[in-house]
Amino acid sequence: MQHQALLSETYPVNSVVSVTLTTSEVLEGTVYTTDEFSSSIVLRIALPHTTLSSEMRIIHASAVSSCRIVKQEAENSSNALSVPLSVVSQKSLEEREKRAILLADESFGHINEKASPQGQAVFDRLVKACNQVVWKGESILVLNQVRVDPPYGRNNCQLVAATGNLDKGSLERVQKIVAVDVTHGLAAWTLVDGSYR
Repeated sequence: MQHQALLSETYPVNSVVSVTLTTSEVLEGTVYTTDEFSSSIVLRIALPHTTLSSEMRIIHASAVSSCRIVKQEAENSSNALSVPLSVVSQKSLEEREKRAILLADESFGHINEKASPQGQAVFDRLVKACNQVVWKGESILVLNQVRVDPPYGRNNCQLVAATGNLDKGSLERVQKIVAVDVTHGLAAWTLVDGSYR
């Protein structure tokens, strides 16, 4: 059984390497880090003729056809990578993953396959503005106060149960959000009795 060298041995950190990829592209840069788990090499490549100092390229080890160490950097060299990689805890990664899954589940709950694309667009705008928005069949219920029915226009908004002036304000706010024409970025107002509504 042959011993396969670790990536960190083949591509020492802080060394300048010339890497030929399987696509025949040749890259020269400083090895920033390697990752055994993903079989990746990260190169910091200097960018000439630009104000940017360098670019980072992540290369899968299987995409490398040959590698040559151009210059072995000393640990105390001024060109050495001075920013250490931070330690990432497994617990924080798991928490971030759980949050991402919850957000994705919540986003999927906002999709109504029965609604028209225009209705889905109105729903998405209302969620951003009001947060408490749910589908009730093909109708949209906003803050448990205002219902927007197909075809999801300004005139299709109505109070579920009027209890005071706050509800009227909610209705007007929802009507303004629904009236926005996203294709032109303008409100889709109509002229009624000499004034726009």
